[in-house]
Amino acid sequence: MREAVVRARRIVVKAGSSSLTTPDGSIDAARIDALVDVLAGWRGTDGRPGAAKGREVVFVSSGAIAAGLGPLGLPSRPRDLALQQAAASVGQGLLVARYTASFARYGLGVGQVLLTADDMMRRSHHRNAQRTLEQLLTFGVVPIVNENDTVATDEIRFGDNDRLAALVAHLIRADALILLSDVDALYTGDPREPGARRIQDVREPADLDGVRLGGSGRVGTGGMVTKVEAARIAGVPVVLTNADSAGPALAGENVGTYFHPAGAQPSTRRLWLAHATTGQGRVRLDPGAVEAVVRHRKSLLPAGVTGVEGDFSAGDPVDLCDDEGRVVARGLVNYDAAEIPELMGRSTRWLARELGPEYEREIIHRDGLVVLVGEQAASPRH
Repeated sequence: MREAVVRARRIVVKAGSSSLTTPDGSIDAARIDALVDVLAGWRGTDGRPGAAKGREVVFVSSGAIAAGLGPLGLPSRPRDLALQQAAASVGQGLLVARYTASFARYGLGVGQVLLTADDMMRRSHHRNAQRTLEQLLTFGVVPIVNENDTVATDEIRFGDNDRLAALVAHLIRADALILLSDVDALYTGDPREPGARRIQDVREPADLDGVRLGGSGRVGTGGMVTKVEAARIAGVPVVLTNADSAGPALAGENVGTYFHPAGAQPSTRRLWLAHATTGQGRVRLDPGAVEAVVRHRKSLLPAGVTGVEGDFSAGDPVDLCDDEGRVVARGLVNYDAAEIPELMGRSTRWLARELGPEYEREIIHRDGLVVLVGEQAASPRH
């Protein structure tokens, strides 16, 4: 029995496209109803519409693009971004209508929350998403979260919503994350091949040595790579299994693959920086600054900067690189890109004396910085 899952009071459940649609791309109403039966049963009601017995669920649902393929007459998932967005526009309404009807059988309302990578990257949007989800849960509503594929401009980046689900788990401080796929567990190789062995537990990265991670399924964008990455960053117990095993997984039974949380849970701020942002530029560091930032968790001072690339503004996330161009950290910069060349190699005392007291500050403060190499990247401190 997986006690951490049994004790969970707030969970995130993510279902992939292939778990929600038929082979021709249309919504599989029977499968959705079966999954809603499980979620409503786990959540529990006491007979009053929407009244829960202290359990809350956020459902991260893929399937908008897949659901739109049939109505648009598309035989398979298109590569063209505009076609993907058109399919998502049609499919998202169909998907939410189906969830609304299915959860209504239990007197439960649903609320649609569409997010983009940009929403998770911008701190103010990030906080707004957190407040919205918390308010929906307070009202006893089941949030249905999906990437806002209709307006995504940098392709569909979350990887079949696996990484989005892990970030949402952090966002709402969930107790567990359930990833539902078309495969019942993580295997050492392709489960269709003889000799492929199910991995029951993953406690540390070494447990994945020799494991061959496959690509995406028939209608999704993710694969085992994105699911393992989601489990690594979630910071809470994660169960990976198929939709048919959702009930046993939520009951703590030994199904699928169980990812144990590794060490202390990263702070939401540093997790957000590491996994939900993209560097808007680059700042190059000398070896001494790399040592200070990576090993000693120090702030980045102007004296250690040797170069700057890109056009960014104060407050943007930027990548910090060593003298070979390798990204070693990411942080929220305190200066515009155009200001930094004049500051490079200078001490903050000199800058304050020559340019004014407003320049006596770090390029990036350590509280707004996350290391992306070595053990500290996998488990940032609070």
